[in-house]
Amino acid sequence: MNGTGIGSLLVHLRTARGWSQQRVADEYNVLEGRHAKTGKEIGRYEREARIPVPYARRYLAQVFGVEVALLDRAAAVSKGRRGSEAGPVKGENEPLARSFPSSGIRGKTLSEDAARSAEFARFIARRNADEVVVEQVDADVGRLARTYVSHPLMEQYVEIKRLRDGVFELLRGRQHPRQTTDLCLSASRLCGLFAHVCLDLGDYGSAATHARTARASAAAAGHEGMLAWVRAVESLIAYWTGQYEQAARLAHEGRRHRASGSIRARLASLEARALAMVGDSVGALTALSDAEHAREAMSGRGEEPGIFDFPAAKQFAYAGTTLLAVGGRQHVQRAIGSARTAIRLYRSADGDDQSVGDLFAAHLDLARGHLLLGDLDGTEETLGFVLRSSPERMSASIVRRLTALGRELAGPQYGGATQAVHLRERLQHIAVRASSPAARPPESPT
Repeated sequence: MNGTGIGSLLVHLRTARGWSQQRVADEYNVLEGRHAKTGKEIGRYEREARIPVPYARRYLAQVFGVEVALLDRAAAVSKGRRGSEAGPVKGENEPLARSFPSSGIRGKTLSEDAARSAEFARFIARRNADEVVVEQVDADVGRLARTYVSHPLMEQYVEIKRLRDGVFELLRGRQHPRQTTDLCLSASRLCGLFAHVCLDLGDYGSAATHARTARASAAAAGHEGMLAWVRAVESLIAYWTGQYEQAARLAHEGRRHRASGSIRARLASLEARALAMVGDSVGALTALSDAEHAREAMSGRGEEPGIFDFPAAKQFAYAGTTLLAVGGRQHVQRAIGSARTAIRLYRSADGDDQSVGDLFAAHLDLARGHLLLGDLDGTEETLGFVLRSSPERMSASIVRRLTALGRELAGPQYGGATQAVHLRERLQHIAVRASSPAARPPESPT
């Protein structure tokens, strides 16, 4: 359909399926996780009264089961036509001017009223953000979300802060309501990224503040998927502050949001891990099963980039931690299998998807599994990856895992064995180095 504009293409795709415009809107809303589209707005796309932005074209491509490149080419054709259109030309069929009897309305009054209308039109046109600006912000947020899991924290911190401050400033100005919605969603994601920065640095109070702002921004955007994701962050904060029951409750609350993608598997995995920590083995194993079912129900990979996605590798890593907390030889053996699978999946992922923190966590879980089975040689071999790595890449949660594993190695069951003492000293040394202020950003996140 070369040369076809976006409006004609959307009409063709819709009518070929026998759908109404409202049906297209409903399918779109299910994918996006919020009531963002109406049948009337789909009609505007088809009439080309409005060209769908790249963000909308991605979802429309999913609705119709076509490549997004097809919609992008059609949008480019429509934009090209707009640029070449001339202004309206008066013709012989132009309606005759209506005549009214004199009613005392003076020409000066009419011109003054027209001037006020023109002034208001200029006010409406004064916007600090347009479609291009919003698209660029969305692209930058997506890039940061993806590289967050694999790039140095210091590098990410500076750019997240710059972009977040820029989005806040844009939202203080004026833009089209839809662009305001998109900017609110970007603000939510950026505050969510900042919450993770604080989590990785162990500043849980600041993380909670960022999470609250992320939740408020997601609510302003009406985005169910992001509201669910923020609940997952709040569950993480509660978990790492030792409030395991609250962590489980927050994760369970998040599962009530109508959201698509991998977020349901994330929330169920978080709930499982927290329940295991309070000794609710039955609840933990049930939630783990829910996470597996949520993964099976997904159609392909999650659409969200990087840290907003919950890849299978991370799900296996969470399962390993949960099964270790449940305890018992059978569950420990399952945990070892889950940790090994997580490591294999992360190592085979693309560079930007290789989460350094999750690789550390999976190796530490694998080492602890060997330790619980009394296999010190297996523990030492597995810890090699962590001990050879740069301490500057280790988050606060990894330092806590290192310290906890060191305490276990000091247990009476190892009888002060030379191998256990040596491992414990090495773990303590790297934990101290990883906790050094030199690894932190130049100022506390705010």
